[in-house]
Amino acid sequence: MYDRRHLVENFFAKIKEFRAIVTRHDKSDESFAAGIHLVAGMVAAK
Repeated sequence: MYDRRHLVENFFAKIKEFRAIVTRHDKSDESFAAGIHLVAGMVAAK
């Protein structure tokens, strides 16, 4: 379980590189979730 925690922490570190997502305060949860999914796809594509 610890090795998976490391992967999750690395993922959030990569997401934090996208400052627009970290500092974004959207009006709806759906648009924020869409931004997270967009960045997750970009990170996974690397």
